[in-house]
Formats: sequence, C-alpha cells, structure tokens
Amino acid sequence: MSFGLYSIGFAILIGGLIYAAYLVHMPVHWIAVGAVVLLGAGILSGVKATRQKDPAG
Repeated sequence: MSFGLYSIGFAILIGGLIYAAYLVHMPVHWIAVGAVVLLGAGILSGVKATRQKDPAG
C-alpha cells in the first residue's frame, strides 16, 4: 500500500472525527489538539506500514 493512499484514508478519518467533535460542541482548541495528535499518529503508522525492509547483509 502506498503512503499517499494511507495518508488520504487517515485524512478522511481525521476529518470525520473533527466533524463529530464539532457536532457535540467540543471547544475548538481541543479539536485542534486532537487533530494534531491524530495527524502525528497517522504519519508514524503510515511510515511504519509502508517503509521498505532493509536488505540483509
């Protein structure tokens, strides 16, 4: 799976969670903090899932 596709999927997930938080009237600064944390977690997991294995030797 390519990193771009993984990033698009994670961005859609974050967008949905931001919209849900907005609908339940969470304060905007907490929505922003949650989005930044999720973005960081998404980048870390995307790199881990899509990186190439190092050749042995």
